[in-house]
Amino acid sequence: MPLYRITIGSPGEAAHPNTLKSGLSEFISTFIFVFAGSGSGMAYGKLTYDAPATPSGLVAASLSHAFALFVAVSVGANISGGHVNPAVTFGSFIGGNISFLSAIVYWIGQLLGSLVACLLLQYVTGGMATPACGLSPDVTVGNALVLEIVMTFGLVYTVYATAVDPKKGNIGIIAPLAIAFIVGANILVGGAYDGASMNPAVCFGPAVVSGVWKNHWIYWVGPFLGATIAALIYDNIFIDEHEALPVTDY
Repeated sequence: MPLYRITIGSPGEAAHPNTLKSGLSEFISTFIFVFAGSGSGMAYGKLTYDAPATPSGLVAASLSHAFALFVAVSVGANISGGHVNPAVTFGSFIGGNISFLSAIVYWIGQLLGSLVACLLLQYVTGGMATPACGLSPDVTVGNALVLEIVMTFGLVYTVYATAVDPKKGNIGIIAPLAIAFIVGANILVGGAYDGASMNPAVCFGPAVVSGVWKNHWIYWVGPFLGATIAALIYDNIFIDEHEALPVTDY
């Protein structure tokens, strides 16, 4: 059990230049992801005269989010690891790959990136509503919670296998692509039910801008639980504790 590697962090770590650079990187990456992902949904709604979700709209959402996430993860990978997601950061913390203080800086950057993206989208579209995450009429809170847990499990498991595992070798080159693919695929599965968030930041910005907070907690609890399960399984079963990378101590 690698729980002994979990750490709060040393004093002053949150203000260290490397930590702040990582936080800024997460801000920019999340901004890129949310602006393109949410913006594409708003554009689709405008072009279809706010028609209800359709199969073509779901495919468009899947592709736009996958494309944007591939870029967002790639541009942040060498600086912050390209988490672009508070749940991924939490999963990294659970596996002892980042300290809690560093995780807080990441979360701040991610949430601010999402918020700024949504505010700019509202401005450049002339005041169009930024769609908040929500459940379809026939979906219960329990359904959505389990769905978010399962989808985020797949996402964070993919992150561990392709980006975190010290044995990843050359497969680490395709980590951003694999991560983007699993998110795109999960949107095709869950998009029609609860929006297929897998990412609290993706729901945070639209919720702030729109003022719609109904069932918002699902998009935090579900992804964090899914990330925890994935991190514990992969780290305990597939990563030898002698191979694990130490947490950076600034």
